Amino acid sequence: MKILQFTKEIDAPAQKVWDTLWNETTYPQWTDAFNPGGGSAVQSDWKVGGRTLFVDGKGNGMISTIKTKNEPYDIVFEHQGQVIDGKEDTTSEKVKNWSGSLEEYHLSEKDGITKLKTSVQIEEEWEETMNKGFTKGLEEVKRLSEQ
Repeated sequence: MKILQFTKEIDAPAQKVWDTLWNETTYPQWTDAFNPGGGSAVQSDWKVGGRTLFVDGKGNGMISTIKTKNEPYDIVFEHQGQVIDGKEDTTSEKVKNWSGSLEEYHLSEKDGITKLKTSVQIEEEWEETMNKGFTKGLEEVKRLSEQ
């Protein structure tokens, strides 16, 4: 597994940045960078140990849980499997290769400026997609948060 890290300074309070990241209206806007026109959504109970789905407009995507959460400063997701064509997979060899990988969001605020640090553990085949997605996506988080 490879760890990719991204940092973005945003001229907005941490709570506004948090809301931009996870609000059902703005989440699809910034995550469009990963799957243009894909209609991304996050479906979660927002509880540690609960169930979170990161899906596209067809319902395909990742099955995850929240490992830790301290709103509006930290959230860590642990990816557990995938959903493809309505079928959940948490046990195949392909999924076992990356199951347990983490996706982290850490926000710190000073003088109204929020520093957003993200990291994601990935298989190398996803490096280009994740680099492009997070680079463009976090720029959109900044734009939306500073409005």
